[in-house]
Amino acid sequence: MSISSPWYHNLIRWFDSSNSYRDQVIGHYGTEWLRALPFGLVHLACLGAFWVGFSPTALAIAAAAYAVRMFAITGFYHRYFSHRTFSTSRWAQFLFALIGNSSLQRGPLWWAAHHRQHHRYADQQTDPHSPHQHGFWWSHVLWITSRQHFATDLNAVQDLARFPELRLLNRFDFLVPSLFAAALYTLGSTLETHMPHLETNGPQLLIWGFFISTIALFHATCTINSLAHQFGSRRYPTDEHSRNNGWLALLTFGEGWHNNHHYCPGACRQGFFWWEIDLTYYGLKALSWLGIIWDLHPVPDRAYRHQQER
Repeated sequence: MSISSPWYHNLIRWFDSSNSYRDQVIGHYGTEWLRALPFGLVHLACLGAFWVGFSPTALAIAAAAYAVRMFAITGFYHRYFSHRTFSTSRWAQFLFALIGNSSLQRGPLWWAAHHRQHHRYADQQTDPHSPHQHGFWWSHVLWITSRQHFATDLNAVQDLARFPELRLLNRFDFLVPSLFAAALYTLGSTLETHMPHLETNGPQLLIWGFFISTIALFHATCTINSLAHQFGSRRYPTDEHSRNNGWLALLTFGEGWHNNHHYCPGACRQGFFWWEIDLTYYGLKALSWLGIIWDLHPVPDRAYRHQQER
């Protein structure tokens, strides 16, 4: 295989996402199947549950992996890296970028760059994942497999790209998930040997703690792109089709209050009222009490005035 061929470059980009082969091709809505192959294999690996079985230990670790990484995605990939709704230290920034990166949702710069593009062109033709432009499946998952969305637009995240550790995570975005998967396998094997009463093992923790947890997390996150722009209520008359959906908010730790978010994207809190459960905000508030983050941007008064005027 020639090193100048698209196939070679697609293979290399499994491990080094900076190796771009004409990635920023505007209007290219097809799937790069070779580049997307690992993504499909992770889905297929979930079927391993039929062979490894399950245990309370495996389910607990899968739930914990889902919760911790969901918080890293919603609290940091989204509310911090994409919208800068609070401030934090460089070490905390890197720590939560590392945790978020383990979720197989690419690097923090890639995630933030595409999300900022979504807000600039929400539900317009150049929105990366609008269900109103290209349909449900494109907005939910297929947009990620398209050539035009593989590369990171560093111009859109210049405030983040100045940190070499974030650029490194972004470039080798498959490394941390691989190490996390290996760590879970090692943990399972260790528990099998030293704590057999927990009835788990390496393959079981790998399947449940990594593959199933990761895929559940991925599709839960993607419901905001696909479902939260179609189903739910609209409190605010925004210029796109965002909706508030309480069920999605529970699933995604507060991200389902999507119409709120599009009305005030700079607010750290997305559940604007006490009855709008926003687990991510509660977690961020706890981190602020510990001094790990600070300067949480409040919900603007105009959001509450609009509610009173309805």
